Amino acid sequence: MITDSLEGIGMTSRRTRARLVQRLREAGVADERVLSALGEVPRHAFVDEALASRAYEDTALPIGHGQTISQPLVVARMTEALLGGGTLGKVLEIGTGSGYQTAVLVRVASQVFSVERYGPLLAQARARLAALQVRNVQLRVGDGFDGWPQEAPYDGILLAAAPREIPSALLEQLADGGRMILPVGEGDTQELVLILRRGEEFEQQRMGRVRFVPMQAQVVR
Repeated sequence: MITDSLEGIGMTSRRTRARLVQRLREAGVADERVLSALGEVPRHAFVDEALASRAYEDTALPIGHGQTISQPLVVARMTEALLGGGTLGKVLEIGTGSGYQTAVLVRVASQVFSVERYGPLLAQARARLAALQVRNVQLRVGDGFDGWPQEAPYDGILLAAAPREIPSALLEQLADGGRMILPVGEGDTQELVLILRRGEEFEQQRMGRVRFVPMQAQVVR
C-alpha cells in the first residue's frame, strides 16, 4: 500500500496530479495510458522535500549532481512517442536520475531496464521505486553509451540525457520494429528525435527543440 506521504496532501495531492493530467491533455498528449501513468506517479516523491510544492509545475527541477527531473510534458511526450499507439514489452532507459521517468515507464511496459551513471542517484531511485512497490524494473550503475547489451534486444529505448550523436551501441540493441526516443545535440541546439528500426534501416523523425543535461560516460560510484 502506498503511504500517505506518497499520496500527498495540498500541493502534492492526487487532485493536484489530476490538474497536471488535464494540462497535459490540453497540451496535446492523447494516449490515455500515458496520462493515467502521469496521474498515478507521485512526482513530489522524486524531488527533495524543499521542492515538493513545485513538483507538479511543468518544469524541470534539480535532483543533485548537476542532474534534473524532466518536466512532465516532456516525460509524457517521450513516453507517448515510445509507445507509438502500440504496446511495449522490454524497455531500456538511459539515465535513471530520480526514477520519475522510470516510474512512468513501468506502467506502460512489461519490463524496464534502467542505467544510471551516478551511484548515489541510483540508490535513491531504487528506494523510491521500492516504496511504490514497483516489481518490473531492474537498475544498475553503468555507462549509458554501452546500454545493457546482456538484456537486448529492446522494444523501446529512452534516453534522458543528450548525446552529441546517436550512440551506435544503442541502435544495435534496438529490436526490429522497435522505437528509440532521445534528445540529440548540445546546449540550445538539442532536438528530440524518434528512431524507428526497420531491419537494418533506421528512420528518424524530429520532434522539436528540447533542453537536457549532456550525456556523459564517466561512472560515479
